Amino acid sequence: MKKVLAALAIALIGGLLTAQELKYRPAVYDSTLEALKDFNEEIIDQREAETDRIRDFLEEQSELDRIQKQVLAIDWSDIRIPESPADFQQVWHFPPTRQYLTGACWSFATTSFLEAEVNRLYGKKIKMSEMFTVYHEYLLKTSHFVAERGEKSFGQGSEANAVTRIWRQFGAIPRNQYPGVLAEDGLFNHKLMYKEIDDYLEWVSQADLWDEESVLNTVRVIMHRYLGQPPEHFIYDGIEYRPTAFLEEVLWLDMDDYVNLLSTSKFPFYSNCEFQVPDNWWESGDYFNLPLDDFYAVLKTALDNGYSVLLGGDVSEPGLEGAYDSAVIPVWDIPPDEINQAARELRFYNEATTDDHLLHAVGYTRIGRDDWFLVKDSGSGAYRGKHAGYMFYRGDYVRLKTLTLTVHRDIVVQLVKDYPLD
Repeated sequence: MKKVLAALAIALIGGLLTAQELKYRPAVYDSTLEALKDFNEEIIDQREAETDRIRDFLEEQSELDRIQKQVLAIDWSDIRIPESPADFQQVWHFPPTRQYLTGACWSFATTSFLEAEVNRLYGKKIKMSEMFTVYHEYLLKTSHFVAERGEKSFGQGSEANAVTRIWRQFGAIPRNQYPGVLAEDGLFNHKLMYKEIDDYLEWVSQADLWDEESVLNTVRVIMHRYLGQPPEHFIYDGIEYRPTAFLEEVLWLDMDDYVNLLSTSKFPFYSNCEFQVPDNWWESGDYFNLPLDDFYAVLKTALDNGYSVLLGGDVSEPGLEGAYDSAVIPVWDIPPDEINQAARELRFYNEATTDDHLLHAVGYTRIGRDDWFLVKDSGSGAYRGKHAGYMFYRGDYVRLKTLTLTVHRDIVVQLVKDYPLD
């Protein structure tokens, strides 16, 4: 009987539950709390609007300051400069190419230099890809970044011997096989690509995720979206080549034939040493150190004998003016006759001379008492004057402000009796 009554009770309760109506009603809010929330949101909006106003003002002010900025300059009216590149005895080279918004002067200048070497040695005119080298340099820097756990900054700059190092390892490609730019305008623009890579590597460092292959693959993906993917093989004059085979079988250049020179009293002369600047990020110690007079003689002798030379050094001086296509040392800095090893070293030591830019010296002339060098320059400053992509460097500027030279070893062996032949 008890079981019957319990079952009946359950059935009655279930019937009541199913008979109840399910419905929605308006939500109820506490008006006081809502008023406080609205007040807070109004304050936040006001603060954000004030922040935006301040930032807009500061941005406008910064742009105004940039427009109104003045830089120290010299009076060019009494300086006799060459009229045009035609005034120079020139080494063959391709016309100048702009690097636009990249930090790849090192690749543009050295590629131009090696193109000139192919022509000097074998009479060939082959325009090579600068971006093939840049692509591999970024990957090598990424591996180094991972290996050192992000202890060194990841910059766009490098040195001339980065190109010879990369060509030796990975070969080389004609530019028409790998232009290295996917933008419709065809202009080299690495700002966004570099920012993506740099931001990603910063995240890798913060997250402590140091799997090299994973990091390299991500950097490749970023570069492929901006530069394109380099071909593993390509057709040239009807023959298929890999980049390494193209260097060996078509260009015929031996990367060991090229010598990097310094002139610094920090290390013993006539010995190898390291060029201690951030762009030498792999800490190459294969720079041969020469006294200033020998260093300068290498440049003049090379150009006199049909060789071109790479120049690395400072381009942030008041005596360098793109509008006049020229670079000189003003007498109120230091008179030309007083430029010596010590004056040069002081400016490097106190960072008045910095490793800013790499250029390709392709010509020489003399005006009065002065040596002048024709320099092929991929930087924007060389496009402000009458002779787009060329600068005229006077001898005093080279002696004081040029930090490195790269040249074929034949010139160094000819001039420097203590140069090691092995």
